[in-house]
Amino acid sequence: MKRALSKKNLWDKTPLFLKSTLGAGLGLFPTKWLLGKSFRENCKFVRDAQWWSVERAREYQLNKLREMLKIAYEKTEFYRRTFDSVGFNPGDMKSLDDMNRLPTINKQIVIENLLDMCTKSIDDRDVDFGSTGGTSGTPLRFYINANRSSVEYAYLTTGWERVGYKLGMPMAVLRGRTVQPNRDGLRHEFDPVLRHHYYSNFHMTDDNMKLYLKHICSIGPCMLHAYPSSAQALAILSMGESIPQNIKGILLESENVYPDQVHDIESAFKARTFSSYGHSEKCVLAVQCEHTQNYHVWPTYGFFELLDDNLNPVTTPGQQGEIVGTGFINTVMPFIRYRTGDYATFIGESCEECGREHIIISDIKGRWPQGELIAVDGSIVTMTSLNIHDDTFKNVREYQFHQSIHGKATLCVVPTIALDESEKQRIVTNMNKRLQGQVVLDLEIRKELVKTARGKQLRVIQKCTSIHHANIS
Repeated sequence: MKRALSKKNLWDKTPLFLKSTLGAGLGLFPTKWLLGKSFRENCKFVRDAQWWSVERAREYQLNKLREMLKIAYEKTEFYRRTFDSVGFNPGDMKSLDDMNRLPTINKQIVIENLLDMCTKSIDDRDVDFGSTGGTSGTPLRFYINANRSSVEYAYLTTGWERVGYKLGMPMAVLRGRTVQPNRDGLRHEFDPVLRHHYYSNFHMTDDNMKLYLKHICSIGPCMLHAYPSSAQALAILSMGESIPQNIKGILLESENVYPDQVHDIESAFKARTFSSYGHSEKCVLAVQCEHTQNYHVWPTYGFFELLDDNLNPVTTPGQQGEIVGTGFINTVMPFIRYRTGDYATFIGESCEECGREHIIISDIKGRWPQGELIAVDGSIVTMTSLNIHDDTFKNVREYQFHQSIHGKATLCVVPTIALDESEKQRIVTNMNKRLQGQVVLDLEIRKELVKTARGKQLRVIQKCTSIHHANIS
């Protein structure tokens, strides 16, 4: 895998013992200075831009799109060919509506035209390799600017500030990092620059999670940054342990977030959950409002579109569409009108609660197939619609659906205690009643559930074929 010689990549490769040695000295400096001038400048820009008027944001987007489209047309074979085929010249772009003249692209198009989409040699020192996890098929590989981290992290940390995060605040992280056990058996690593405490979410046994909870209690006021599935498992276990009182907020990212997860996590830790939506391709970033559960799309990160099945803009509140993005960060391999395969519901264009004049979306559904069961009649049963807030899973730490036949599925559970036959039957009966015959379940007891190579845990392992996004409503 190609890795550029960026500061972030070099730091990531630094041996743990050396990071620990440097830790004492680095801890004397404010995090914003350790992260560099570019990060500080980006933070200032992002903090200001979130309060821009809609007119100013659109003017910024128009200028960035002109810039991105010009680079793509002049420096890539793919986009020059694509633009010419529809008679589009970037110099003629007068308004944001002109983007509708361009065709959309998708994952398969990127795979087939990888090198023809690059604006420069992939061997250049400032070019990095990126990829998606490939949870719905073949992983997507692409190239991206090596210096993107200072921009990306400025957006993330500014968003986290909405729920009390302060740069340099300790953070307990359970997000796909492989962590080796120390001599006490604790799978923990500490990053002295970011002040991040990493724990292994690949090893979420009861014994390991008890060690995680104990250690989290010792790091002072902190944020918990985790996959929703990992945070929920930790929350359920904590009910019978010493619950950390120092967690001030829970940042949930990189998986679909379901109501039962939010309920369990907030009930256990007595702190608000807060989610961001983004993806490896860096086209769109949306962050929850501090006053509501809705997401504000960041207009300076990329150009966001929500399109219906006929690729028409969704502008009616309550209507769902596919998220399509044109990123402003990646100038090495531009993604222009990229269909993400993610879906969301349009809410509006300004928030009365916080005053931001950004596009507002809700009910974000990640890339197919991650969170839906297929009923016997071919319709879709979403995980949100199940809304499990009763005692069905009172003795279950984690659960996951596996489906390969329409109308049937296996509910795999990791129990907190040994389940007798009556308890197993109770769980199945409750869930089948909730599904109303659309999907019939059987139960399987497991020690652990299936995760992706990056440690993400999908709510549904979906193997049914011939189902199209248009079925989602």
